[in-house]
Amino acid sequence: MDHYLDIHIRPDPEFPSPQLMNALFAKLHRALVALPEENIGISFPAVDEKRPCLGNHLRLHGTSAALDSLMAQPWLSGMRDHLHLGELLPVPAGAQHRQVRRVQAKSNPERLRRRQMRRHGFSEEEARQRIPDSAARRLDLPYVQLRSQSSGQHFRLFIHHGPLQSQPVAGHINRYGLSDGCTVPWF
Repeated sequence: MDHYLDIHIRPDPEFPSPQLMNALFAKLHRALVALPEENIGISFPAVDEKRPCLGNHLRLHGTSAALDSLMAQPWLSGMRDHLHLGELLPVPAGAQHRQVRRVQAKSNPERLRRRQMRRHGFSEEEARQRIPDSAARRLDLPYVQLRSQSSGQHFRLFIHHGPLQSQPVAGHINRYGLSDGCTVPWF
């Protein structure tokens, strides 16, 4: 990942920044699914995990060829008025690195109980004793709100920016541009 491209969401009186980020991220995900390779990572340079908020700045990471291939697709149609696109630039020398990954909350006790019943043969009462309603876990991480293409259900995709590292780590990047192992440049 030797190049990057910045996308900034412009202030809009009609649409709040998080709503525009949700739309931008959904379009990006669909474009990444259409690409033949999984080689584009993302980060949110304006992330504030204390609030938690992703901010209004999305950075795409990859090779020059991979980013050119993505930007050749019409995935930003309908959003260009709300965005400021930067230039495709090489990553600055001496940049640090960090992992940007998805975190899934185990927040639905009923779903967890059904899983226990299915996998371990527990009765409904046994599963309820093992997983009380208080087992729901809330995450204080920034997220994008998406709609599943397969089920039509809305869900939150929680995003965690890991600690800074001095060396890059290679690994698999998923179709959201996130990875459990790979790092992206951070500057």
